[in-house]
Amino acid sequence: MQNTSDSEESKGIAHMRDFLKQIVFGGNDGIVTTFAIVAGFAGAQAEGTAQIGGIAVLVFGLANLFADAVSMGLGEFLSLRSRNAMYRTRRGTIAADLHKGGRRAANAVEQFLTDRGIPNARAREIGTGLSEHPDVMAELAMMFAHGMTDPDGESPWKSGLVTFGAFVLFGALPLLPYFLGDTSDATLGWSATTTIVALVALGLLRWRVTEDAAPQAIGETVLVGALCAGVAYGVGWMVGG
Repeated sequence: MQNTSDSEESKGIAHMRDFLKQIVFGGNDGIVTTFAIVAGFAGAQAEGTAQIGGIAVLVFGLANLFADAVSMGLGEFLSLRSRNAMYRTRRGTIAADLHKGGRRAANAVEQFLTDRGIPNARAREIGTGLSEHPDVMAELAMMFAHGMTDPDGESPWKSGLVTFGAFVLFGALPLLPYFLGDTSDATLGWSATTTIVALVALGLLRWRVTEDAAPQAIGETVLVGALCAGVAYGVGWMVGG
């Protein structure tokens, strides 16, 4: 029973690792973007902030939350689609050149190997041997020369949905205090608290998946969010103060 549980947990972590970029990027941007609305209104210190400001925070916050979430989700989808199309086009060109006896891909791989300390003769021997397998050589050339890996295991629509979901899930937390009760001077404090909790949770998720040092994973995430919130508050204070 324990082994089954451990196996399921490992699969869950592996699955999150596949989408870690989307979760962290979407979640962090959602938290920061939404709290920027809250901090901006608070910094403005407009008359009647406790009533009118609270309503404005909810209206602008929710509109911004879902508009940006859709934008980021679609942006991630289109970005991966474009990247995958570019990979296949370039790889096809390289493979065609190899089938015609071209040496560009082999030269790129050989240069990569020699740059890392492998003797020229040995690197050329490896490049010549790999040239007899154009598909393998094309994949290696894409990795070494262009920094691109085979995207067959990637799903653009899944990545887009994960980005959208992370943005909405984490980005809604700074607005939570404005839903739960009447707006008062303490509401900003509660919003800041939920924002910090959300950033810490995102940092913990990053630490759990990457196994980086916990203080670094959490500290970097919270620091980035706090910096952006401070900028938003400062702009609101300068414009409306």
